[in-house]
Parts: sequence; structure tokens; C-alpha cells
Amino acid sequence: MPVTHSLYEVFLRVAADRSFTSAAASLGYTQSAVSRQVQSLETELGARLFDRLPRGVRLTEAGRVLLPHAEAVRDRLTAARAELDALRTLDGGLLRIGAFATADAALLPRALAAFRALRPGVSVARTEGPSAKHLRLLAAGDLDVAVVSDTAGQSLDGCTLHHLLDEPMYVALPQGHRLAGRGEVRLSELADEEWVAGSARPEDTLLRSAAEAGFRPRTAYVVQDWIAKQGFVAAGLGVTLLPALAADSVRADITLAGVHPEDVPRRAVYAATPRGLTHSPATSAFLAQLRRSARELMDDVAAR
Repeated sequence: MPVTHSLYEVFLRVAADRSFTSAAASLGYTQSAVSRQVQSLETELGARLFDRLPRGVRLTEAGRVLLPHAEAVRDRLTAARAELDALRTLDGGLLRIGAFATADAALLPRALAAFRALRPGVSVARTEGPSAKHLRLLAAGDLDVAVVSDTAGQSLDGCTLHHLLDEPMYVALPQGHRLAGRGEVRLSELADEEWVAGSARPEDTLLRSAAEAGFRPRTAYVVQDWIAKQGFVAAGLGVTLLPALAADSVRADITLAGVHPEDVPRRAVYAATPRGLTHSPATSAFLAQLRRSARELMDDVAAR
């Protein structure tokens, strides 16, 4: 793609060559085009920049005053073009991403590792937290892309959702549990169990849909952290619901069994981006990688 030169760059070329004709040849323009651009700059600045001589041109006093400023403008334009080229070719730029906790356990690291292997020049800033926080940051323009879930009841104003996967649910059981080794269980089989959950209200947990259908787990311990939940389960203090995205990080002394999707439906997981804003090349490339990594992850879950 040919480079369009600014008026200041044309001015500098004429000043260096002392000739409209020679400058035109250097820039790939016609002599008349160079003359018109110099005249436009003179009109803009309200000063004559060159004396037109029988052979060539010479800077006026105004032209000599302008010269160092025009050089500074040229240098800034050169730097700007280099940075824009780096954005376009993904050799530079900043990608601001966020994800909810269990996406941070598997999906985001997988996608980010593949992305950085291909595009090491792109800087990445990462934000942790719940989906509601990321949706607010996206709407404010403070994130480029986030992996979110549980969008029911959340404001999606200013955000666009891109479906990534539907995540199965497991129940985490202590070793030796009567249901250990089962490929799939029904919640009715767990009605008498004590549960380790992130809230005393089932409506605020992954058991929301089951609670709406009438299943009321006996919450023995309220534990927020996923690693801590596993510790409680391993110690035999209860069972807990575990999303498939976190399954790879389960400790060895815990057993997983799938939960029937009629009891706890699969959880939709999305990539979210700010609505109405132009995606940077890095954002578009990372979205594509998230989709690939999500497909790979679900293939792994199906083969488990």
C-alpha cells in the first residue's frame, strides 16, 4: 500500500532537494501535486515558505523557522505509523481480558498460551472477578474481552455475547463415597447429603435451577474458594457442585460424577465484548482463539 505523505513531509523533502521536481520524483508524486501541497501548507500557515527561483527553490525565513518543527512532526508520524503497523500485524498493542474463576482454571490459560505462542508481541492485562464485574468493565470500555457466565439477571447494556460452550456439571465426592465410580447421578440420590456451597441460598449458587425446581440441598458449610471447597469434600464434610471448566484442577483424593442435565442444566459460557466498539486486531484474534480452545476443552470433557 503506497504511503500518503503529510504536508510537512512534502515540505521537508522539497527543503532537502531544493526543487519541486526532484522532490516529486523522490515522493512518487507529480511536480504539480508537490507544488499544490506546498501552497496548501503556505495558505494554512499564512507564510511563504520557499522563494521560487529560476533553478529550484530556497527556504524563506519562515521556512527556516518551520524546519525543526516539521522534522518533529515527521518523526512523530513515523513512530505512529510503526505503532499502527504493529497493531495491524499483531506485533504490538495491548489486550485487556478478564474471566470468572473457573474459566481462569482451564479455558483462559489454554487460550492465552496458544495466543501468546503466536503473538508474543501483544501485551496482556488480566482482570479477575465475577461475571457481573467484567460486564460492567466491558460496558465502560475498560476491558476488550471477557469470559463470562451466569448472565441471567445481569445487565448486558453495552456488551455483546459470543457463545463459547455449554458447560456440564459434576458433583465432587470424597473417596469411598457410596456413589463414587458412577458416571452420572441424579440430585435425588444426593437429597440426604450435606453440601459445601458458596452461599447458604441455593438460588445464589450453581444449584439455582435445581432450587427453582424444588431441590433444597442441606448446606453444611459456606465456602467461597474452589480449592477450599475441595478440601472440605476430601475431608468428608460434604459434597459440592463442580463445573467442568474446573475439573482438570481437582485434587487426587476427590471423585467426580456427572450430574444429569435435567437436574442441573449445562451452563452457557460466553466471550463478551463492548457493544458498538471496533475490535482491535488483537481482540479479534483472541476471540477466534477462545472459540478454538473452547471446542478443544469440550472434546477433552467428552473423552473424560
